[in-house]
Amino acid sequence: MLRLEDLTLFVRAAALGSFSEAAREARLLPAQVSAAIKRLETHLNIRLFARSTRSLRLTPEGETWLPFATQMLDTLHAGLQQIQTPEDEIRGTLQIAVPSDLGRNLLLSVFQAFRQRHPALRLRILFSDSLTDVFKDPVDVAFRYGNNDDASFISLPVASENRRVLVASPEWIARNDEPKTPEELRQHDVLTYILRGRVYDRWTFLRDGQMQEIEVNSSVMSDDAEVIRRLAIAGEGIANKSWLDVSDDIAQGRLNIILRDYQGDKVPLNMICPHRKQLSMAVRLLYDAVSEKCATIMQHMPDR
Repeated sequence: MLRLEDLTLFVRAAALGSFSEAAREARLLPAQVSAAIKRLETHLNIRLFARSTRSLRLTPEGETWLPFATQMLDTLHAGLQQIQTPEDEIRGTLQIAVPSDLGRNLLLSVFQAFRQRHPALRLRILFSDSLTDVFKDPVDVAFRYGNNDDASFISLPVASENRRVLVASPEWIARNDEPKTPEELRQHDVLTYILRGRVYDRWTFLRDGQMQEIEVNSSVMSDDAEVIRRLAIAGEGIANKSWLDVSDDIAQGRLNIILRDYQGDKVPLNMICPHRKQLSMAVRLLYDAVSEKCATIMQHMPDR
């Protein structure tokens, strides 16, 4: 008889291309995954993987059988959802990846309230501005800024109209000549962020249907968006931030918007997950909670 655990490990090892990664995801030893695949191969009387010390790939028989194995797991999962009560569904561990600034200053309160509503659910929250690989990293969902051009994963819009806004502290504005046009930004040192080794020092603005791109001079650069936000609040310079990240700072007077007549570029926020089967009840309810919070914030974004 086929073991459900063996079938699941086969599908995950095929997706990750590694027994070790599948073992790490399932919190098992690599030898246990290897043994599970061996049992499966013995039961089916076929070889599923071609293995060497440096590579792992599906055999032709493995490639043929993989979609059937995936369908079997999907059918089983759908059946369990039909017979489980809502209380049974909202339990287990939900692993979430979220950008540092957004997570700490906006979504952490959403996660806390969500956890209180579902006390049987455990949350594992990863704060990072690095781009999460939802197929390889141990996460169920990731909140990610930017347009989604990758059809290999599921992407649900959270705040599709979110834009960047230029901000500086009242103290910085009092000490400096506030720029009135994007070109005047070249006369000031600004705060920029680094993503995947690239400095984002070309800022885009829209006014009356005309697009402008300005190359700015950075006084401070960081790969942590939260650092840039804190430095802006401390009066260290101008930052180009997502509205969702700084809306509360603006409401509390810690930051002011500059160049109000110009729109920054769009940075839509999406929730992504690797497979539709991972859109569990817990994931759907979390999506609703985050979307509701962001919708409230977006109502106050300038130039909507």
